[in-house]
Amino acid sequence: MAKEPPKDISPATRLVLGGRRKEWTGPAVNPPVWRASTHLYENSAAQQAGLHVNKDGVFHYGARGGPTQWALADALTELEPGAAGTMLYPTGLAAPAMALLSVLKAGDEVLVSDNSYDPSRTIAVHALRDYGITARFFDPLDVSGFAAMIAENSRAVLLESPGSVSMEVCDVPALAAAAKDRGLAVLLDNTWAGPTGFQALKHGADLSILALTKHVGGHSDLMLGSVTANAEYYPRLRKRSLMLGQQAAPDDCALALRGLRTMGVRLERSSASALKIAEWLQQRAEVAAVLFPMLPGAPGHDLWKRDFTGGCGLMTITLAGGDSKARDRFVDALQLFGIGYSWGGFESLALGSHPERDRDVMPWPPRGIGASNHHAVRLWIGLEDPADLIADLARGLEAWAEAESGA
Repeated sequence: MAKEPPKDISPATRLVLGGRRKEWTGPAVNPPVWRASTHLYENSAAQQAGLHVNKDGVFHYGARGGPTQWALADALTELEPGAAGTMLYPTGLAAPAMALLSVLKAGDEVLVSDNSYDPSRTIAVHALRDYGITARFFDPLDVSGFAAMIAENSRAVLLESPGSVSMEVCDVPALAAAAKDRGLAVLLDNTWAGPTGFQALKHGADLSILALTKHVGGHSDLMLGSVTANAEYYPRLRKRSLMLGQQAAPDDCALALRGLRTMGVRLERSSASALKIAEWLQQRAEVAAVLFPMLPGAPGHDLWKRDFTGGCGLMTITLAGGDSKARDRFVDALQLFGIGYSWGGFESLALGSHPERDRDVMPWPPRGIGASNHHAVRLWIGLEDPADLIADLARGLEAWAEAESGA
């Protein structure tokens, strides 16, 4: 950009302006896609001087990125008040892995929220074990219980709020305060709301993790992740990430930058449609519970209302009885919802879910939901007309009722 933007701009405006430094874009609106493994120096003195400078904006080698990657990292950093920098990764799963490896060493323990997504649990329990790091799960809705289980070798806590399957919203500021009182690093998977809906560092996190594959990409055509950290932890994150050869491809970063510019309006549309659909689902006898924090009366709504400024179209419903075959019949009957992993794209998705397989200490079904009503379906509400999606869900529920009755 030719002009320096004002400092007091909203997140929506930052989505448009972030990362568009003139030295990276030149006269264009968007930074070019710099595909480069080798960066050439003016002379030997410049090459040798470059060995002592390690930061975005300074050429060294392709593994440290170029203007396309720097622009995306800069834009994400600007969205998190209190952030010192952002590192990019080739997948969303690589982001929590590198965040954990940057704050833990052999002999340490990480405390993991029991509503964490299955791939994150796998990293904590299995991958870190090979490095001599142990993991224990805790109920994120029990702040005092969490504080009591912090041990001498506990060094970090991994939170996810809301849980991307079971949708529990935890009290991030209270959990973060308890963790920091004992010197733990606070890691938060903030993919559901993102930095425009929940400012992670402002609410106590030290490292904010995003699967950019989801909302930032927005078009189901890239794999990407990021970790944004404060001044205390960013140097450690950067050092460990570069040491292990982590970098994102410039073409994927260019796609993510394009998606970032429209993320605000896409999230507004998806969230509004999801709320309308959640209210409709709440009235259906076939649905035992609608787990969607934006819905008044839903579990976690009060904390969402207190701490969040936005959300997205991801929710989970539990069906009122039946079995897994009836649940699958509901999903298979849907015509406008694709069956697939991930979410955050323009297209709606439905997926039979098994939260009970990924719980160590928390109950499933969630508290307040009948024990027999546990067959879950995760819904991502995309950009289609919500009236069309409601009609499609009605067809699916009719198919479920037929299967449940044995018809």
